[in-house]
Amino acid sequence: MRLLIFGASGQTGQELVRQALQRKHAVTAFVREPAKLASLASSIAIASGTVADAAAVAAALPGHDAVVSTLGVGTPLKHDPDVIAGVGHIVRAMQAHQVRRLVYLSFIGVRDSRPAVGFVLRYLAPLALRHEIADHEAKEARVRGSQLDWTIVRPPKLTAGRRTGRYRVGENITTWTPLPLLSRADVADFILQELASPQYIRRAPRLLR
Repeated sequence: MRLLIFGASGQTGQELVRQALQRKHAVTAFVREPAKLASLASSIAIASGTVADAAAVAAALPGHDAVVSTLGVGTPLKHDPDVIAGVGHIVRAMQAHQVRRLVYLSFIGVRDSRPAVGFVLRYLAPLALRHEIADHEAKEARVRGSQLDWTIVRPPKLTAGRRTGRYRVGENITTWTPLPLLSRADVADFILQELASPQYIRRAPRLLR
């Protein structure tokens, strides 16, 4: 599969790139700073640009089978309108170039998934992360409003742990762990499994241990 990954230079994005290569996918990384992927540069294609640039996003789309967004925020705990606009650019470019499959990485504290978790993510995180959660909700709305074959993935707080394959997936699963955690490696594992054998098209599964 020919994958275009937005946010590929972030921690989750880099893990996704590595696992995609292990599974023999052809990867294009859309990044603002290609130097951050120097160690992988010989194995992937690089599309340099910012998602705030609609033309750069559109130019990267042709020739791909699927798109994954692991885009974060430019500054933690801050509102990032450029990334919100960027998700809109991705959706419109995919529709224009007839690339239908999109996986968007969100967060389990967003929207209807918030009651699925324990005290910290249900009551405290929305205060500290209010800008990031609001941004995710705005980006999810752009994805949901499209005609694409999208999947919105909602994990809890991410860690640098190893890939275990021991996680639960579902739209209605819950946990009472005060602060649930999941490794980025397991999130990448699920995303690639979902791309290979789609079960959650136009759905928003949660990922939990």
